[in-house]
Amino acid sequence: MRKQTFFTTEAPPPAASYSQAVRKGNMLAIAGQVGTVPATGALAGPDIATQARQTLRNLQAVLTSANASFDDIIMVRVYLTSAELFGPFNEIYAEFVPESPPSRTTVFVGLGPGMLIEIDALAVLDD
Repeated sequence: MRKQTFFTTEAPPPAASYSQAVRKGNMLAIAGQVGTVPATGALAGPDIATQARQTLRNLQAVLTSANASFDDIIMVRVYLTSAELFGPFNEIYAEFVPESPPSRTTVFVGLGPGMLIEIDALAVLDD
């Protein structure tokens, strides 16, 4: 079983030595995505709604590059910089995953300057 890596210019390039997504067998691991606009390299905005939407669009772009979708995701990890962002984030998240959401863990962490959110995911794909 070989490992396949994915990269798309529709999502921000990796900030270090890692792939945007890696598939082995039917498992697809998507690296952490943030609210950076791919075309500019700048954060989409200073607020959670803007950053969350951009983060989820970036996640969607990486999924698409691997011929996958939100429906294939079984586990999501969300990293927020404060507990106060949890409610507003959930409203945005529901726009992208309205039905049959994957399991999810949300933790509160420190992120890079201005970043409010990061999301990574694990998907299972049909062969």
